[in-house]
Amino acid sequence: MKKRLFNQWLLALTASLSLLVALPVQAADEAPDALINRLTKEALDTIQADKAVQAGDVSRIIALVDEQVMPHLNFQRMTASAVGPAWRQASPEQRKRLEAEFKTLLVRTYAGAMSQAKNLSFNVKPLRAAADDKEVIVRTLITGRGDPVQLDYRLEKTPGVGAGWKIYNLNVLGVWLVDTYRSQFAQEINAKGLDGLIATLSERNKSNAAANAKPAKG
Repeated sequence: MKKRLFNQWLLALTASLSLLVALPVQAADEAPDALINRLTKEALDTIQADKAVQAGDVSRIIALVDEQVMPHLNFQRMTASAVGPAWRQASPEQRKRLEAEFKTLLVRTYAGAMSQAKNLSFNVKPLRAAADDKEVIVRTLITGRGDPVQLDYRLEKTPGVGAGWKIYNLNVLGVWLVDTYRSQFAQEINAKGLDGLIATLSERNKSNAAANAKPAKG
């Protein structure tokens, strides 16, 4: 049972990452639920068409993240929330390192499972939000292998004309991604400080890189 739940969690999180890979630049003024609905459909096309992504090619996935994902995430907010109160004491250089290592951790951790995101379907639930809300939750349901999996997105409306909505957290099977990392990071910070957390993330990323260092299937 635990193994099946973990596989479902990983599958859903992989699907969320693959959805983000498909984010286009023109999604400025869409309603948040319409945005997620369109992006999920485009994500499936990306997975089906890109053999390197299917094979878990980390360099390809990182390139897609840099080009297409980062403009549509509030990644600084994600990182700051994961680091917790210690973020306020972090120097500009430490913040830069934390963001870079955290991004690498997320991408490399799930790159090897990207091929599992094929043959999935998504259902975006009706949005429960007021017209002037600046933060919303878009709830979706993933169906494919096994039982349906709930996947929710927290989005914020960024200021400025055409700035649009940005994702800053994901909920998979009732667990918010950033909150999960916050508890892990807090232990490292309490034991080793911010530089210790950065060193730990760097080492973990090196281990993940070595594990994923294999030729992509063409």
